[in-house]
Amino acid sequence: MISITAFTNEKEVYSVTGEEQIGTIRLMDQEEVENVINEAKEAQPYWYSIDLYKRAEFLHEWADQLLENQEKIAATISKEVGKGITSANKEVVRTVDLIRYIAEEGCRMHGELMKGDSFKGGSTSKIAMIDQEPLGVILAISPFNYPVNLAASKIAPALISGNAVVFKPASQGTLSGLLMIEALLETGIPPEIVQTVTGKGSEIGDFLVTHPKIDMITFTGSSATGQAISLKSKMIPLVLELGGKDPAIVLKDADLDLAAKQIVSGAFSYSGQRCTAIKRVFVHDEVADDLVKVIKENIDQLSIGLPEEDATITPLIDTKAANFVEELIDDAIRKGATPIVGNKREGNLLHPTLLDNVTSDMRIAWEEPFGPVLPILRLNSEEEMIEYTNDSEYGLQASIFTKDVQKAILLGSKLNVGSVQLNAKTERGPDHFPFIGTKKSGLGAQGVRRSIESMTRDKVFVLNL
Repeated sequence: MISITAFTNEKEVYSVTGEEQIGTIRLMDQEEVENVINEAKEAQPYWYSIDLYKRAEFLHEWADQLLENQEKIAATISKEVGKGITSANKEVVRTVDLIRYIAEEGCRMHGELMKGDSFKGGSTSKIAMIDQEPLGVILAISPFNYPVNLAASKIAPALISGNAVVFKPASQGTLSGLLMIEALLETGIPPEIVQTVTGKGSEIGDFLVTHPKIDMITFTGSSATGQAISLKSKMIPLVLELGGKDPAIVLKDADLDLAAKQIVSGAFSYSGQRCTAIKRVFVHDEVADDLVKVIKENIDQLSIGLPEEDATITPLIDTKAANFVEELIDDAIRKGATPIVGNKREGNLLHPTLLDNVTSDMRIAWEEPFGPVLPILRLNSEEEMIEYTNDSEYGLQASIFTKDVQKAILLGSKLNVGSVQLNAKTERGPDHFPFIGTKKSGLGAQGVRRSIESMTRDKVFVLNL
């Protein structure tokens, strides 16, 4: 069991199955949070004064420490958030690669020079020297589903660009996040630069996002929480990575075996608890029967069980999440959807469920389940597929399956989403690609360079020669 220093006000943390206590976390109050933020604010100028290559060395050492502690961190991820041990190990390794890339990319960002004579009325005697300066103190709020990778994707860009960090991990995922921070502190980085706050969102959440010494917020989580943060934070920069209702669009000429394999992987990996999971399928009615058959065959091959069994389908993060997914399934079946496979529950473990003949009056057609259920909507035209995609309140990603690349690009250009995948599942990576959401799926852009840029501001010096 992971033992964080005992405090009077603390919370026990249990495994996702609820059967094993795996640690305790401190529940901080507003006074403690105030002290943490003040320390970060005071320390940030010193951190920025350190040569960039030395800040990069700290990040590389952090990556080394994560690898040394990979087994322990992966085991905690698996128990705490219910991820199979193979996936948990991959998360640690992926995070190591991401941190190293961020360190290198940060060293390549040198600002720019602009000559004045390229604008009418300008002059060769004026030259703008444009530098990039850190914003100050970055509040990084991470989700439960990737408690190490998505935390590092916020913390590392902040550090390389000279910012201090206040890190607020998700309640379920805190132990994993704390182990990641312990690895960072092992590098000898000034501890005031990376501060961690743990506690109830209801008690410290608003205090954090409205604090006058927080200079930027980067948040991954639900759309509802993201919208609330955007309303409360007011005049500071925000990057929000929120929900999704990513469609897989399957045209008549698609390779159905490829489409089915990618759709099932995209919909059901980590039990569908990903904003980038495929959450509905729009298929042309002429090929729908064949596609549903092949999707079912792929679902039948999924392993179902506990994280320690390294299963693909494991219990959802909590009972509330499982209840919500079950509500969506029940609503669809009550309104005429056909359950092809699944629709079985054992505690918080929901078996992978495929629903055919889903229609627009069913909640599952529009609401994000964040669980292992996939609705099939049979449509008759590409125009309908575009309309259904764009009518969603979300706009994260979409997949298009077709052998006609030109048609895919034309169709994709009409979709109001951040990214379009051709003949592949929706997914976040590679991590250096821009990651963008429209509508309620997000605000701002991520991806290594984009993330660093979001945490800096231009500083212009005009040289008059």
